[in-house]
Amino acid sequence: MIAQIVLYEGFDPLDVIAPFEVLNAGSDALGGIIDVRLVGLDAPGPVTSGTGGLQLKAKHVLMPEAPGVVIVPGASGPVHGDPDTERIIPVILAGLAETALPSLMRRAFAAPDTIVATVCGGGLALAMAGLLEGRTAVTHTMGNDVLEATGTTVVRARVVDDGDLVTAGGVTSGLDLALYLLERMHGPRIAHAVEELFEYERRGTVWSARGPVPLPA
Repeated sequence: MIAQIVLYEGFDPLDVIAPFEVLNAGSDALGGIIDVRLVGLDAPGPVTSGTGGLQLKAKHVLMPEAPGVVIVPGASGPVHGDPDTERIIPVILAGLAETALPSLMRRAFAAPDTIVATVCGGGLALAMAGLLEGRTAVTHTMGNDVLEATGTTVVRARVVDDGDLVTAGGVTSGLDLALYLLERMHGPRIAHAVEELFEYERRGTVWSARGPVPLPA
């Protein structure tokens, strides 16, 4: 299987690196069966993040129908400011609707063996591109109201599993997302082995639409 982590101008480095390391460690624990890739939307090459000009290199181009998982990170930078002179996070995320990302993600959602996953503002980017209406998801706490306004049902959990869509909240939740993906796809022993290696325990309960609906408090 292939785990593809999308790079775009202004991405948040931790949203990328945390899943990248966790999934690579999971692949090692499985004998190398997960091919973890940093991918570009249009072409391979260096991509500049929104943090201190840090660049990562996309070695491949996104293949949306490839069996596995596609992870869309959030953006980093200032939240407030003049959108005409600063690359603020809301503008970066909204601008992804004008790139190849929406059409590629539609193809990923249509692929039978592909999971779309997001970290932090990545979910908000997909929602603003019109891809999450009627779905259940979460994003960074600062963006959940906007996410809800797009027609998405927001569950304020660390990780939300909505079938072929798995979303995670704030920046550090990329660790929890990737560990959950390992558990979902390859079982809890693999996820636990990576938790032990990283000396990190997942936070919160993964929400999914299973089991009885709780009665009102």
